[in-house]
Amino acid sequence: MVATVSEDQVRCIVFAYHQDPFEVLGAHRVEVDGQKMVAVRAFLPEARRAFVVDDAGQEHAMTRVNDHGFFEALFERDDFFKYQLKVQDHFGNEVTTADPYAFLPVLSDFDLQLLGEGTHQQSYEKLGAHMITVDGVEGVHFAVWAPNAKRVSVVGDFNGWDGRRNPMRVVGGFGIWELFIPGLGEGTLYKFEVKGPFDRIYEKADPHGYAAELRPKTASVVWDINKHHWDDQEWMDGRAVTNYVREPMSIYEVHLGSWR
Repeated sequence: MVATVSEDQVRCIVFAYHQDPFEVLGAHRVEVDGQKMVAVRAFLPEARRAFVVDDAGQEHAMTRVNDHGFFEALFERDDFFKYQLKVQDHFGNEVTTADPYAFLPVLSDFDLQLLGEGTHQQSYEKLGAHMITVDGVEGVHFAVWAPNAKRVSVVGDFNGWDGRRNPMRVVGGFGIWELFIPGLGEGTLYKFEVKGPFDRIYEKADPHGYAAELRPKTASVVWDINKHHWDDQEWMDGRAVTNYVREPMSIYEVHLGSWR
């Protein structure tokens, strides 16, 4: 089958060098033989079969466009609708989840402006991995600043550490990349796979991560710090009246070369 998107675009998705995966993946209005339709596209290399489950709960089989696992389904309607992807792999496993490429950007223009300027006072609340709910769907929002990257993907135990599976989009013109992945939660292992300006690919731990694996493992861990019970109120109260110039000081250092 010939998809409603060019072979070059499909190739860019399959081999993970498309700079805006949302331009191809997800739901898009198309015109086929003069008829307005909606095309839902997904790259699912692990899938034997794939279905779009529409807002009425009906399953619609997707067509495999190529042997790499690029799927598409066409709908005779011109309005967007909520849907999920149902995937059956070659081992008989089946999972149904919302499509990461069906969501609008999470970061606001105001946040992007401040992050790009380097003046955001709560950058840790916007960058990193955060469990949130978008349009009634629970998942994890990932964001990282990588201004020189050609591509950034989220990799982890949920996608076989495959950088082709969850490429992020760059937003705001400041080199900030983001992606909301439905269905993930606390304890998920992840890293950012970064393709640099000279096409070298690196796996990087999250610089804004809230938790990490114990050495020698190096993955970041999605974590909810809101449930942490703080017991430093005495120190917080004394901070305003303490003269730190005259107090003892502890100095810590980290070897950046060992941070992976």
